[in-house]
Amino acid sequence: MALLNSVNEIFRTFGASVVVPIIIFIIALLLRVKPRKAMMSAFYAGVGLTGFTWIISEFTPVITKVVRQMVNNTGIKLPVVDIGWEAGSLAAFGSTVGLTFFVFGLLVELLLFIFGVTKIFLPSNIWNNFGYMIWGTLAFYATHNYWLSLGLEFFMLLYSLILAEIQADRWSSYYGIENTTVDALHNIEQVVPAILLDPLWNLLGFNKVKMTPKDFKKKLGVFGEPITMGMILGLILGILGNLSSLGTMKAWGQITKVAVQLAAVMAIFPLITKVFAQAFTPLSAAIDEQQKKKTHAKQKDRYDKKRWFLAVDDGVGYGESATLISGIILIPIMVLMAFILPGNKTLPVVDLIAIPYMVESIVAITKGNILKVIATGVVWFSLGLYAASWLGPIYTGAVTHYGVAIPTGVVMVTSFNLVARPLNALVFAAFISENPLWITLAIIIYLVLLFGLRKYRPQIWRYLNKMAAKNA
Repeated sequence: MALLNSVNEIFRTFGASVVVPIIIFIIALLLRVKPRKAMMSAFYAGVGLTGFTWIISEFTPVITKVVRQMVNNTGIKLPVVDIGWEAGSLAAFGSTVGLTFFVFGLLVELLLFIFGVTKIFLPSNIWNNFGYMIWGTLAFYATHNYWLSLGLEFFMLLYSLILAEIQADRWSSYYGIENTTVDALHNIEQVVPAILLDPLWNLLGFNKVKMTPKDFKKKLGVFGEPITMGMILGLILGILGNLSSLGTMKAWGQITKVAVQLAAVMAIFPLITKVFAQAFTPLSAAIDEQQKKKTHAKQKDRYDKKRWFLAVDDGVGYGESATLISGIILIPIMVLMAFILPGNKTLPVVDLIAIPYMVESIVAITKGNILKVIATGVVWFSLGLYAASWLGPIYTGAVTHYGVAIPTGVVMVTSFNLVARPLNALVFAAFISENPLWITLAIIIYLVLLFGLRKYRPQIWRYLNKMAAKNA
């Protein structure tokens, strides 16, 4: 326990913006990147993560206030309120089962990569391990079974790596950083609906609808520019949050401020993303060079079964235009869905700003088709609201048990980003049932998927690229 607390204290003291660059530096040296380039990669990673934190921390209160006003205007009264992912992160690092995974999970991640179970090098994105830790923390609170809860964390690690590898070629291709992918548990399961629903959207003709940032810019001119679209979306959000007071100067002051701030995010975030991406460019090049030497090929083969990927923070994709636009459009839509879905008890609020993170896999797989991203998001995140509703009592009990204060007047709390996850909730339900039949079934499904991925990965990637190419 002392070891776990010491590791936790180190990470809390220095934070992701220091720990992650150190890990990037070590990985770069192991990949035989020259020390100077390795050092610059580490610096870019630290600067990029700091930039992400600054922008999100400044922008979140602005959007959250408007969303709360929007909710008040609708008169929605739901018992499970989204207070943001930070509370879940604190609970995850505050539990013994969570800290155990944080320490020993790193070793397991290394071994899974070394022995070829996965082609994703996950230690490069160690910060997002809290996504596994929160589910183990919830399971331990619900069952008081330490080993079952720890087993759940490691099982979620295993299947998230499969999903990360399935999308890896599309993600790295779309976001323009070779040999990288994302694997945050709370954002990777969207690979499933993105793939399953894509043929349906094609039948409905969504693939023929030209809704990408390039199309907007071409058709709308200055009004299709990301900054202008940010301004327009900001005006819409601001007006929706001030419908009851549009005749006042105060309301229009807030509306115009939100518009300018969202325009600023659309302009600044891509610049920070480029800085962060530079941390991985030398590493990506080194991976390419090593793979060429192993295969004795003059050119790389993107479908090579031995090709592997670095896991990166999903902040890399947040600032991409289609990702940001889709995410912002989904904010008022998900508030509306929370209001009209029968039986839903969850009110998304703070984590709505995290939707761009949540749609990255969908954006990559659909080649930035904003209509498909929104349609898939509505379906999957609506199911997620039901998952969060069911988990409300467990999540509230767990976070309060580990010292997180609940806002006055709120009955139950949740995190729309961490908990509104249909697939993760199903796996969680199987494990906390403590029924060997359900747990065994989950393991069998994983093994079948792993066998299919190892044997047919090139075919899977070719299929996804073929489907992506169908989008106008």
